[in-house]
Amino acid sequence: MIEGSTGESDVYASTTQQITVTVKTYYLDEQSEPDEGHYVWAYKVRIQNNGGETVQLLARNWRIIDSLGHIQEVQGEGVVGEQPVLEPGDFFEYTSGTPLGTPSGFMAGTYQMKAGDGKEFDVVIPAFSLDCPDEPRLVH
Repeated sequence: MIEGSTGESDVYASTTQQITVTVKTYYLDEQSEPDEGHYVWAYKVRIQNNGGETVQLLARNWRIIDSLGHIQEVQGEGVVGEQPVLEPGDFFEYTSGTPLGTPSGFMAGTYQMKAGDGKEFDVVIPAFSLDCPDEPRLVH
């Protein structure tokens, strides 16, 4: 479990073109200040290459939406400063986080990948819910 997190994590997964993305979320109680409208989550991502060819993660595109409908777009090269190359059967894991101004919201997005033949394609990052454990759970 991530230090400072509370409760059980939620797990979300999706597969696109034999690339499986799994996300586990954790509410970070010690970094959150609900009285000031500041809520923080960590998420651990696993990207698994179940296909028969090598792929490389080139870029990411996230949509972070709070419970009031405010949208933040995050785009950039790679993830956590890396553009991992995944051979068949390989996986890459990383942990990141996001703050929200509301006690719930969700995130979703895509990874831009490049296959060994140079063809680029998008892999869906499953939509995942960010819910403060002290608040009623909402269906987003």
